[in-house]
Amino acid sequence: MLKIMKDTALNQWQKKGFFITIDTSIQLKVYVQQIGNVHANPEKTLLLLHGFPESSFSFHKVIDGLSAYFDRLILFDFPGYGFSDKPKKGYHYTLLHQADIALEVWRLLGIRGGHLLAHDMGDSVATELIARRIEKTLPKWFDIGFKSLTLTNGSIVMQFAQLRIMQKLLLTKLGKSLSFLSNRWIFGHQIKSAHGDVPLDEKEIDRLWAMQLHNNGKKIVHRTIRYILDRKQFEASRWLPALSQTQTPIHICWGKKDAVAKVQTAYFLQQNICPKASLTILENVGHFGQLGSPTAWLKAILAYYTADIK
Repeated sequence: MLKIMKDTALNQWQKKGFFITIDTSIQLKVYVQQIGNVHANPEKTLLLLHGFPESSFSFHKVIDGLSAYFDRLILFDFPGYGFSDKPKKGYHYTLLHQADIALEVWRLLGIRGGHLLAHDMGDSVATELIARRIEKTLPKWFDIGFKSLTLTNGSIVMQFAQLRIMQKLLLTKLGKSLSFLSNRWIFGHQIKSAHGDVPLDEKEIDRLWAMQLHNNGKKIVHRTIRYILDRKQFEASRWLPALSQTQTPIHICWGKKDAVAKVQTAYFLQQNICPKASLTILENVGHFGQLGSPTAWLKAILAYYTADIK
């Protein structure tokens, strides 16, 4: 067991999970947590997708609250993140490939469907999965499908995204060099800048940084962040149309103080793309709501699930 900055919470989190080996163009070890009753039905199963530059640990403050309603929770670290493998070669960190990983994790765990909850980059992976449902290319074993979709603070409408300076630079030819040169101060500044004008515990930023350092993840950030280019490529032609066409109930839950995935994104989605969606705007909550304002975030999330989902 690797010690992560002697952080008890991170090490305890790692011990709670296990690794699944997935064959792509290379073999990948993906870190997974399965919480609760493995025989729970899809109606009481929650599938979580984390964001950039995060990991499943970003949900650690809300797991107990979510478990009070759901009988089974499935979390994992995408390749390139957290405790999962972070190959420099042989794996393309596209949103399409990350969606493949999600499905393979669920297949190996015997998941036939469930409620889908996503944050940040996970929102984009979720929209790809919804697109596959629309075009009927989800695998046959996933026959029950998604009972609902909750989107939280992600740049899924790029016209409203306010990328941080480092994010923009990482997408240029300087990206590889900047990945090596990044340090805790630069990382922390970018995280706080994205979160918005509300506090975020420095310890949580330390943990985000530690998870990026794990398995030399810092050296591939210029590759993992290229999911933003996928967003630009498929947003108008594939992903927003899928959200407009799906019959899956949608909840848009947004921290209003988010400085990178601006709250205009949430309003635009509800008004122009999926008008039947439920919309929750959280005052004084930033980009990393589940970390910065877990009580308010959890209350809003559970309010949707405990109401009649239509």
